[in-house]
Amino acid sequence: MPELLSELTTLRLGGPARAYVRCESAAETAREVARCDAAGEPVLLVGGGSNLVVSDAGFDGTVVHLRGEKIEIEGMTLTADAGAVWDDVVAASVDAGLGGLECLSGIPGSAGATPVQNVGAYGVEVAAWLDAVELYHRATGETAWVAPETLGLAYRTSRLKQHGANGPADVVLRVRFALTDGASAPIRYGELARALEVEPGGTVEPARARAEVLALRRSKGMVLDPADHDTWSVGSFFTNPVVPDDAAVARVEEAAGESTPRYPAPAGIKLSAGWLIERAGFHKGFAGGRTGVSLSTKHTLALTNRGTGTTAELLALAAEVRDGVFARFGVELHPEPVLVGAELPSSRR
Repeated sequence: MPELLSELTTLRLGGPARAYVRCESAAETAREVARCDAAGEPVLLVGGGSNLVVSDAGFDGTVVHLRGEKIEIEGMTLTADAGAVWDDVVAASVDAGLGGLECLSGIPGSAGATPVQNVGAYGVEVAAWLDAVELYHRATGETAWVAPETLGLAYRTSRLKQHGANGPADVVLRVRFALTDGASAPIRYGELARALEVEPGGTVEPARARAEVLALRRSKGMVLDPADHDTWSVGSFFTNPVVPDDAAVARVEEAAGESTPRYPAPAGIKLSAGWLIERAGFHKGFAGGRTGVSLSTKHTLALTNRGTGTTAELLALAAEVRDGVFARFGVELHPEPVLVGAELPSSRR
C-alpha cells in the first residue's frame, strides 16, 4: 500500500489515505466500490493521478486504484480498461494503423479519465471518437454501456465529473472508441499544422502526427519525466475561459494593449488562459517567493512541484495567478483538476 497519495499523483503531492485497494479489472473495480458503499466508506477513485490535487492531510477513506490495463482492437474499434495508461491506448491505435486519437498522444493519466474530462489537445477532443462507456452506477449497483450522448460532454467536462459528497455517481469501468483507417484526425491546430507542413483541416499518417505531437508536448514539459520537475504537474491547471461576446473580448484587448487569441465556443468566445496569465505579469518559472512550487519554466499554464512543494503552496500560487488575471482583465480562471479535500484560497478582491 502506498504510504501517501503523493505516490499516486503526477504532482507528487497529497497526504495519506486510510485504506488502499488495487483493482486489476473492471469487475474488481465495481466489486470494491460496492463493498465500500455498503460499509459507508468514503471512496477516492485513482487512475493515473494526473488530474488530482490532493490535500496535504490526505483522504479519510479508501483509495480504489484502477490498474486494469487491457486494450483490445477489433476492426476499427478499440476498447480499453479504465486503468489502462492513456498513452498506451493511443500508441496501440497508431500501431494498428488507426486514426483519431494521435493528437491526444503524451497526455498523462488513464483511459477511464478521458471521458470524465472530455480530454482534448491540439484541436481534438475525446468526444469526437468516443463510441461508448461502461459505467457502474453506484446507487443501483448496475453496470451498463452507455452512449456518449448521455454524458453531457462539453469543453473539459461531462456529467461524470460532477461529484457528490462521496465522489461520482457513476464509475467508468471501460471505454470504447470508433476510429478511422489509415488517416489522422483533421489537423486543425495551427501550431501542429505548421509543424506537419499541412493546411489546417488536412490529414497525415497517424504515426507522423503522433511523433510531432509528442515533440511539441515535450518542448512544453507536458510529457511525464521523473527527472524534469516541469512535468510534476496536472498539465494545464486552468481551463481556457469563455467570455460572452465581442464586447468582453474588446475589454480584454484594451487592458492588454494588443489583440488576444480567440476561438469560437458554444457559450461565447474562448480565450487563452496561458496568454492571459502571461499578460497579467506572470512569467515562466514564477513562484511568488515560494521555493517548493512554481509555474513551469516551459509553459505558464502548468503549476509545478519543484520537489519540495506542498498542496497548500500550490493552491496559494494558483490563487495568486487567478487573482492577478482577474485584476488585470476582469476574467475569472477556473481550475481544471479535481481538488480532493482542498480548495483554492478565497479571492482577495
